Amino acid sequence: MSKNHLSLIAAILTFFCFPLKTQASYWLVVGSYRQGPGARPEVSGITSPSLYAIPMKSLELCESAGNKITNDIYKPVWQLDNRWSCIYNGG
Repeated sequence: MSKNHLSLIAAILTFFCFPLKTQASYWLVVGSYRQGPGARPEVSGITSPSLYAIPMKSLELCESAGNKITNDIYKPVWQLDNRWSCIYNGG
């Protein structure tokens, strides 16, 4: 590859590596645990929770996504309290 090709690839990758400003008014904040060992889907007692924040455009979309996560992901996992919250970003 020539230096021009490498420079172009580096410029494109740099553009995609920096987060773009989103039009998000809310953040969907989701708590998560790693699944424990074994075939039974349950929370491991030796792991700690993680929090994830996902930008959302509206409160309705945020609540819809939170409910979908609860019903499709969390309900099958025993001993998981399936907590999530929509937080206004103030913007």
